[in-house]
Amino acid sequence: MAKEKLELVEVSPRDGLQNEPDIVSTENKLALIDHIIAAGLRRLEAGSFVNPKKVPQMADGDAVFAGVPKRDDVTYIALALNLRGVERAIAAGASEINYAFCASDGFSIRNNGATVEETFAVWPDVVALAKVNGARVTATVSTAFGCPFDGEVPVAQVVKVAERCVAEDIFELALADTIGVGAPTDVHERFKAVKAAIPGHVQLRAHFHNTRNTALANAVAAVEEGVRVLDGSLAGIGGCPFAPGAAGNVPTEDLLYMFNRMGFDTGVDLDRAVEAAQFIGGVLGRKTPGMVSRAPKWPKQ
Repeated sequence: MAKEKLELVEVSPRDGLQNEPDIVSTENKLALIDHIIAAGLRRLEAGSFVNPKKVPQMADGDAVFAGVPKRDDVTYIALALNLRGVERAIAAGASEINYAFCASDGFSIRNNGATVEETFAVWPDVVALAKVNGARVTATVSTAFGCPFDGEVPVAQVVKVAERCVAEDIFELALADTIGVGAPTDVHERFKAVKAAIPGHVQLRAHFHNTRNTALANAVAAVEEGVRVLDGSLAGIGGCPFAPGAAGNVPTEDLLYMFNRMGFDTGVDLDRAVEAAQFIGGVLGRKTPGMVSRAPKWPKQ
C-alpha cells in the first residue's frame, strides 16, 4: 500500500534568516539552497521583497533569485507584503508569490503598514499581476493563533480574513502561528472552521513557530485536520522582526523524522536534511534549536 504524501515547504532561506542579528551572505544563502535541493525539498522560500531598511537581511533578494539553480522541478517562493513587492518578486523570477496578511490589526500595522482591512485594497491587483506573469499565488494569514500586540485572536476573525483571501482565485491558504502560542486544540478548531468556510479546491498549509515547544504537536494536529502541506525551517532557525518573542520555526528535520516514523512519504532524505541543518548552523556559528540534527542517527545502521 502506497504511503500518503506530505509536502514540506522549506522556509529557512527567508523566514529562517530574516531575524538573524548578522546578515548572511548571498553566497551562503545560495549554498543553503543547494543543500535544500540536494535533500529532496522541492518547494522553498528563497527570499522576500520587503523594505530593505526594515528587514536588511533580505535586501539581496534579486541576487538570490538570480543565483538559484534553474530547475523545472523546484518552486522558488517569494514573500511579499504589497503590490510593489510583488512587482519586484516577479521581475526577479519568482514562480510563486506568498502574500502575507494578518489576522490582527496590531500586528498588521507594524508588519504590513496598514490595518487588516486596508491591506485587502490591493489584493485583486496582486493576484491579477501574478497570474498575468505566470506566477501562482498563496496567501498566509499570520497571527492566526494569537497576536503579540492584540492578544487572543477570535476564530471568527481568522475565518473572516481567510474568506477575504480566497475571494480571489488562489491555490493555497496558510494559517501561521507567528508567535508560537497555539496548542493542538487551537489548531483543530481553527483549521476545522476555516476548512468549512472556504472552497474545497483551496489547498491548506500550516506554519508553526516553536516558541513554547508546541510546534510538533501542532503539526500533528494540522495533519489530523487534513492539512498535507507544512512549513519547516532547517535547524529550527527563524523568527519575525516585528513580533516580539517570535522564536524559531519548527525544525524541518524534526518534522521529517516524526512524519517518516508515522508512515508518510515526504520525498525528502533525512540524512541530507540533517547535513543542511548542520551547514546553516555552522554558518550562523551557534547552537540551533533543531533536535534531530543534534541527536544520534536512528535507526542505527
